[in-house]
Amino acid sequence: MSEIRYSLSPEAFKKYTTEDIRQEFLIPEVLQKGKITAVYSMYDRMVTLGAVPTGDAIELPVYEDLTKAEFFLQRREMGIINVGGSGKVTVDGTDYELANKECLYIGRGAKSVSFSSAYADSPAEFFINSCPAHKEYPTTKAGLSDANEVNLGSPENCNERTIYQFIHEDGIQSCQLVMGFTTLKPGSIWNTFPPHTHLRRMEVYFYFDLADDQLVMHFMGDPQETRHLAIHNKQAVLSPEWSIHSGAGTSNYSFIWAMAGENQAFTDMDGEAIKNIR
Repeated sequence: MSEIRYSLSPEAFKKYTTEDIRQEFLIPEVLQKGKITAVYSMYDRMVTLGAVPTGDAIELPVYEDLTKAEFFLQRREMGIINVGGSGKVTVDGTDYELANKECLYIGRGAKSVSFSSAYADSPAEFFINSCPAHKEYPTTKAGLSDANEVNLGSPENCNERTIYQFIHEDGIQSCQLVMGFTTLKPGSIWNTFPPHTHLRRMEVYFYFDLADDQLVMHFMGDPQETRHLAIHNKQAVLSPEWSIHSGAGTSNYSFIWAMAGENQAFTDMDGEAIKNIR
């Protein structure tokens, strides 16, 4: 199962209805039991995938209609974070066990990738992002203890959070992919606020650790003309280079962020003062 999402100008975005925004930017069912899904975005050619193996291992398709390649990672790299039960990713015959919130980077040139779960009744749930790559970097696994941990925010501003950086310029090496996740502390609801844009990179957010009866209001668009999306647990949203990407939840939550584009500098941001947000 795959689909294509096309790019959009900020001027055109201003005219979109709620349903238009959801159709273009929300990925409502990333994780489907027994399947692998794929959304190909024209923003920096990012492909966002989900794999939930419940029986036999799931093989990564070539998606030849999207890649025009002999195998999916012929000219691409890939980052994976498991948000479910224990599982395994097999890369060209080598097994990598991934527990919850562990990460695997797969470099360009890997020909065979498959996904499996340790237990069918509590399957692994692999959230995956892939972007074009110009050279090979080694396939590398990282657990929470390997991540670069950054603590930000404060209880007073309802944004106390911990960032776990896995694939970044000082961590797992890649061509352009940057990937990790952020966890908000109990009592905190805001992420990435004050907001920013970065014209040099697009971004994908995947919200998880959110109760089924809770939601996150995700804000996007030009800083002076914002829009919002109501996002539920284990849904993803595409964020264009010109758009802010921020959210406020009805409870605390976690979210995976993945970026691709001009550079890998995590701090390369064009900040926007709160007083200027409209």
